[in-house]
Amino acid sequence: MLLDEIEKAHRDVLDLFYQVFDRGTMRDGEGREIDFRHCVILMTSNLGSTQIDEAVLDNPEIAQTALLDAIHPQLVTHFQSALLARFQTLVYRPLDAAALASIVHLKLDKVADRLRRQHDVELTCDASLIGAMAELCLSHESGARNVDAFLNQCILPTVSRELLARMASGAAPARIALSSSAEGELTIEFVDRDEAAGVAAHGARHVTGATDAGTVALRHAAGPHRW
Repeated sequence: MLLDEIEKAHRDVLDLFYQVFDRGTMRDGEGREIDFRHCVILMTSNLGSTQIDEAVLDNPEIAQTALLDAIHPQLVTHFQSALLARFQTLVYRPLDAAALASIVHLKLDKVADRLRRQHDVELTCDASLIGAMAELCLSHESGARNVDAFLNQCILPTVSRELLARMASGAAPARIALSSSAEGELTIEFVDRDEAAGVAAHGARHVTGATDAGTVALRHAAGPHRW
């Protein structure tokens, strides 16, 4: 059972868990006994997030016990000591660039797999893009959630629109290459099938956009366009 952001629950709701943690059962409003003995209960909370960020920033190798000490004042001001004593508290460290890069890899792999299965199009991603996306997530409080936001707002709409336009004209690309420029701009290159086979292609173009903005500037032969 996962209870997300448990600090937002009413005190009466929290009190119900005393009997769960003590006896492994709970009685509902009609007196029926509910068995929790084979249930794993996970409760998440954002309490102490600021203290965790500050502690890890000062000492990236800080011990788990020290992190627990850092957030303990915030926990005891919100949860009763008797309830805290029944918890096993685990502190999650902020994701670093390497962890975020792994998440970016996983997300892009899913997109690549879908393109390959549905359209027989290969998707390649340069390390520069993965690094830029990881750094983008590090600079925002929402962290890894920015990976989905960047994919859904910047990459996927552009790729989908360009891919559908090319398929409608009978020139579906063989490969789509994603990268990031030194200025932090997203570059999407569509490689036609004849070009991929070593034959000179006509009409190949690049689509670029700033990774640090909410809009993406598309540069075509006719000039920039914003969406």
